[in-house]
Amino acid sequence: MTNRAVWIALGALSIAFHIGLIFSGLVPNLVTRPLHMALALPWIFVFTARGVAARRTGLLLSGVGVACSLYIALDHERLLDQYGFLDGPVQIAIAVALLAIVLEMARRAISWPLPLVALIALAYGVFGQHLPGEFGHPGLPLASFLGTLTIAEGGIWGKLTGVSVNIVAIFVIFGAVLNAGEAGQGFMNLAMAAAGRLKGGAAKVSVLASALFGSISGSASANVASTGAITLPAMTRLGYPRSLAGAVEAVASSGGQIMPPLMGAGAFVMVELTGVPYTGIMAAALLPALLYFVTVWFGINGFATRHALRGISEADRPASRTVLITAGFFAVPFAVLLERMLLGGYTPQYAACIAILCGFLLLLLDADLRFSIPRTLSRLEDACITSGRQIAVIASIILCAGIVIGVLGLTGLGVKITSLIISASGNMLWPALILTALACLVLGMEVPTTAAYVICVAVAGPALQALGLPQLDAHLFIFWYALLSTITPPVCGAVFIAAGMVDENWLKVSVRAMGLGLGLYLIPIAMVANPNLIALEHSPLAAIVAFLKVAIGLALVSAGVIRRLPSGWRVVLVAVGAAALLAPLAPA
Repeated sequence: MTNRAVWIALGALSIAFHIGLIFSGLVPNLVTRPLHMALALPWIFVFTARGVAARRTGLLLSGVGVACSLYIALDHERLLDQYGFLDGPVQIAIAVALLAIVLEMARRAISWPLPLVALIALAYGVFGQHLPGEFGHPGLPLASFLGTLTIAEGGIWGKLTGVSVNIVAIFVIFGAVLNAGEAGQGFMNLAMAAAGRLKGGAAKVSVLASALFGSISGSASANVASTGAITLPAMTRLGYPRSLAGAVEAVASSGGQIMPPLMGAGAFVMVELTGVPYTGIMAAALLPALLYFVTVWFGINGFATRHALRGISEADRPASRTVLITAGFFAVPFAVLLERMLLGGYTPQYAACIAILCGFLLLLLDADLRFSIPRTLSRLEDACITSGRQIAVIASIILCAGIVIGVLGLTGLGVKITSLIISASGNMLWPALILTALACLVLGMEVPTTAAYVICVAVAGPALQALGLPQLDAHLFIFWYALLSTITPPVCGAVFIAAGMVDENWLKVSVRAMGLGLGLYLIPIAMVANPNLIALEHSPLAAIVAFLKVAIGLALVSAGVIRRLPSGWRVVLVAVGAAALLAPLAPA
């Protein structure tokens, strides 16, 4: 077997395992979660290894990690009876090995910041009793501390890992299957047909395509690389300033992580942490996400008054028949997904499995509705490899974040930080929101959005709720601000990628991206000031009224920031827009 064949087989095994869990009934968590890690290890340590040394150490670490994971899975009944207390030197060695491998797994997957945070958390758990003052802790027996993190349903095998196993993996497979076929081109064709002819059409195509593509990818980087490969050359060819072209793509692509249904795995983590059903999370997140893209649209109109932003010529736009056919490649699976969830009453993961089946069937056909066995096999291979790799990356993030959450709970540090936030804010909500936003921005610069959200909500969420902010509002506020670092210097991943693709200075791209993406900074505040904005499920009319009011405010602020106007008019537009964002619809 060739190397590619091995990875195809491993990807297929990962798909079969995760889908099989949906139909297999109750399987113990200490079986499914370690096996989830075991399947992810080779992708991180071997598949992505660069150089002989990295591959050799990767093979060793994969072997040790798989052996430790299998030990947990095979001996889960006895381990449950130990209640998180390690018994003997062998179990201590396994616990230390698991924690070390999870840290290195995350380092190789997403670089050093998140594992460094987790390592500091572990050091605090082991040595925190020596810290003076209120931030020390009484001390934890090492066998109990390590055991709770590694052989019990906490730490690396906690609820977060359960979300990764049971829900996130299924939707990753769904996205991989759609992207292996014609769905990606269908997104682009629909966007071109809808917006290509307008002023700033190429930029607006980027916005629509990124909104559609991001709804299944949930990744800003993947969004920039995929839709940007088409939209960025189109914008530069039409004479758009390179800094503006890069900014449009970076900002539009960042919206994928706040656009239902996937939200970069954040929606599923939010379900687990809040207890709100998945459909409720989608309904709450939908209008704010639409506002984000509407704001970008307003910003493009503003830049169109400063630059000649031409639309895409009719010759370069797809024919109506092509648009209709290719749109079906994503519309049909999405329709099945929503019908099974909303009308059928099934769980999101079961509905996604049915939608995956539809997606697999559509891999048989191309945009001309022609059938080809070699092409179908190639697409299946791509879906297997993409699924295996993406599931592994998310597993690495979640497992490492699980260490941090476990330590916060075991040591009581989370409660202490919550008390500090409340005290520093003077028991007032808005100062607490500002402190939380700053913490999210700083942490989001170092770790992926989902991990930043999980850590910030663990320490700041209770404080915001104690000050009167409803639970779901607090979670959405923190999740949005954890995304700030995609376009905000000094660490702005989406901007870096887009700037490289247009060969422009990243700082110029970032300045324009912050202007275009001002919704990312203002919409979370609007959600707090206008609670009805996330009440679409229970109060649709009130939610739509709030949506329109906030949209007007964002349009005015965007015009004041971007359009070429006298400074006095800019100040007036921004002030009136801010008032529209913050003013209540009716007296309390």
